[in-house]
Amino acid sequence: MKNLFKQKSALLVMLGAFTTPQVFADDAQELRGKLEGIDNLHAGFAQKVTDINDKQIQSGSGVFALAYPNKFYWHLTEPDESMIVADGTNLWVYNPFAEEVTVMDISQAIEASPMALLVHRDDETWAQYRVLKNDATANNCYQIKPVTEQSNVVDVNVCFDDSTLTAFSLLDNQGNLSQFSLSEQRAVADDEQQLFEFVIPDNVDIDDQRLKQAQ
Repeated sequence: MKNLFKQKSALLVMLGAFTTPQVFADDAQELRGKLEGIDNLHAGFAQKVTDINDKQIQSGSGVFALAYPNKFYWHLTEPDESMIVADGTNLWVYNPFAEEVTVMDISQAIEASPMALLVHRDDETWAQYRVLKNDATANNCYQIKPVTEQSNVVDVNVCFDDSTLTAFSLLDNQGNLSQFSLSEQRAVADDEQQLFEFVIPDNVDIDDQRLKQAQ
């Protein structure tokens, strides 16, 4: 989980040769409409990771939350704890076992993964991805692929039951597929807003990768 936005993440739907740019545009607009109805979300998740040979290499569970704009909370509680928090400006990745915290600009996270579309609504970000609705599935699922192959995450699927986000998956460039099933979906309570505020623990190493550090 340390590299959620780049992690090794089973077969995803291939795009047909008959697909036109207008289909992409219509499907993207439909997905945007669903996501714009989710100002915030709190849910439990179950995770399964398989390799290129469809062999399971990891499983886990935890708590997931998001809020518009650019706020994200990911807490893997089993089997090994890790945490990712986006506070709207910075993205914090905490590995308790390694006693290490990595921090980067939220813009770097947006560039790193199509998952950014869950919390980012501007036209510039959406223009970086192609969206295709998968009509072959029982649920309303959408495939998201970057226009250019600069991300380690090369393919994302997000699925809905009506307007409720129920599952998503990430395929990386090594052929590993991470699948996440959501449960107990609800709105983030007012007293849970602190989920999106990361407090640096004592006695940890900090790897500050924010772009301003390079200036």
